Amino acid sequence: MFELRPYQADAIGKIRASYRMGHRAPLLWAPCGAGKTCIFAHIVAGAREKGTRVLLLAHRTELVEQISEALNREGCPHGFIAAGYPYYGGADVYVASVFSVARRLAPFQPDLLVIDEAHHMPARTWRGIAAQHPQAKILGVTATPTRLSGEGLDDFFDDLILGPTHDELIAQGYLTGVKCYAPPTVDTTGLHTRMGDYVASEVIERCDRPVVTGDAIEHYRRHTPGARACVFDVSVDAAHKRAEAFRAAGFSAECIDGATPRDVRALAIAGFRSGRVQVLVSVDLVSEGFDLPAIEVGICIRPTQSLTVWLQQSGRILRPYEGKKVAVLFDHAGNCLRHGLPTEIRSWSLAGVDKTAHRNEPRRNLRTCPACFAVTPGHPVVCSSCGREFPTEVRKVATRKGELEELTADALIARRERREQDMAQTLLALIALGKRRGMKNPRGWAEHVIRARARKRRA
Repeated sequence: MFELRPYQADAIGKIRASYRMGHRAPLLWAPCGAGKTCIFAHIVAGAREKGTRVLLLAHRTELVEQISEALNREGCPHGFIAAGYPYYGGADVYVASVFSVARRLAPFQPDLLVIDEAHHMPARTWRGIAAQHPQAKILGVTATPTRLSGEGLDDFFDDLILGPTHDELIAQGYLTGVKCYAPPTVDTTGLHTRMGDYVASEVIERCDRPVVTGDAIEHYRRHTPGARACVFDVSVDAAHKRAEAFRAAGFSAECIDGATPRDVRALAIAGFRSGRVQVLVSVDLVSEGFDLPAIEVGICIRPTQSLTVWLQQSGRILRPYEGKKVAVLFDHAGNCLRHGLPTEIRSWSLAGVDKTAHRNEPRRNLRTCPACFAVTPGHPVVCSSCGREFPTEVRKVATRKGELEELTADALIARRERREQDMAQTLLALIALGKRRGMKNPRGWAEHVIRARARKRRA
């Protein structure tokens, strides 16, 4: 069997203990690059030896291939239920594409259902497959144990198992550290929200502009010229134009997306891995579960209100690689200021992202250099990247008629929450905001806000 890292063996022990305690559906959280596929492949190989039938679900061709390779390393025979793979009956273990299983269910009743990228479980296709196997135990794995909107997964899993933190994996050499730059390139002022994230058409309009492309190329040329970089873009059309602009600037660049033929995609990735391709532009492809340690630089163009989207994309650049001392992240969309650095310690819960957790827990403050836009945690005196001295900050005091009020952390939080409420312009957007805040009656609250706004306009 494949030799496990100590923290992987520890995670396996916690998963087995969870089943012994009577849980049916534990969910394992571990950072991107922690080797979650190796963890569940080891569990599946051991379960098969005991006569357990297993169905492993993934949603992309690359993930099906990665799972198959991990099972092969464990010496675990398996079949496929996926487009492009022949189906042979009689196997005890099947690696399956979610969409292939949904279209043509094979006569296979698993005892264990393994869900890769388990934050997709709320989607109709995923939960429909699980509902057809009510007798099966479930094991989910993810680096982001929330829905895209920030809501919880406690409808589908009954125990959250926490793996090692980013800091622990970086200290042990299993992940690389990250240096983040946040130039204010994409303006999100006035963008509307739908289903917990910015409206896609508005984001595309803001990001598909020559000035955005020029700024991305300029920062790449200035800080990391020639390094292997992956651009996280907003649309297929914008991505192709962005790749062409990088080529016009003298860099070798390729664009890949979900519609790119499999052989063309594989050729582009192979070229990137070898260094022949310097810049790989992608749209929602180089994200969840995508294993390409050669990425030295991430260039984020897409602003998102989803912590899950941000962590899944930025996590791609943290895998160690020969000669890669630190990963560089150019966040042109301000996501690190919106959600924190990708390596930040977070409080995960099956109930979802707690919007008020930072009221009671210490949180890393971020400071952005006005000269080079490097982002540094804490309150440094000088920029860790360019050495420029930060201006001295004076504590602000808010004035009221007849009294002074210190601008506390709670006051700042209240202001931010008020801005969030003001940006939610529709009933559906307000309901989604109420749900993210954990309100018992988000619709009632949203309707109250709408009525209050109407009264204010009439007044």
